[in-house]
Amino acid sequence: MTSPTRDTTAEHYVETISYIQFEEGRVRPGRLANWMGVSAPSVTVALQRLARDGWLNIAEDRSVSLTDKGEQLADRVIRVHRLLERWLTDSIGLDWAAADEEAQLLAPGVSDRLADRLDELLDHPTTCPHGNLIPGRKAPYGKLIALADLTPGVPAHIRRISEVAEHDAPDLLADLRDYGLVTGKEITVAAGNRGVDALPVQIGADIRPIGTAVAQLIWVEPRR
Repeated sequence: MTSPTRDTTAEHYVETISYIQFEEGRVRPGRLANWMGVSAPSVTVALQRLARDGWLNIAEDRSVSLTDKGEQLADRVIRVHRLLERWLTDSIGLDWAAADEEAQLLAPGVSDRLADRLDELLDHPTTCPHGNLIPGRKAPYGKLIALADLTPGVPAHIRRISEVAEHDAPDLLADLRDYGLVTGKEITVAAGNRGVDALPVQIGADIRPIGTAVAQLIWVEPRR
């Protein structure tokens, strides 16, 4: 039986729009062009086609938002990507930076049937290795705040690394891994010596300066 033809352009756009909307709020064509590495005219043409096909809405200010149909497709695409990341780290042994790159390459060829089998094989994980929720699952953590907003001296566990960080600064994932700033790790912001551009983060016995811009992309759960 022949599988229905997939609209890979729609999949790529709705996934990207979903990421940006979740992390940054309003989604504009210029941000999409920057994220996807294509020209602004190409984005305009693609968005008009996707709006015509019912995947998204274009507002008067040119910002875009997903329709219900578009959100359903985005959830399906994101689910596949995050399951692949989890499989590549947990079963294959890749580090989380390499897993993100490989998942991008593999995802377009993964069917829903294969994704369901991966989900079963992995015992239905709730997040990807970076702590981002797999669509349809309940978050395994409570209220999160950005590391940059953590009160000095208050212990917290790293729970999530922003999708923006994964995309805009792929080397950052490797740096965070090398620093030991991985999901589940307990950290504190050390008192004193907090600069404008960096804050001292204690990881075990070590204190490392973490840029404030980076600290905005790391989400933690304070210990209560």
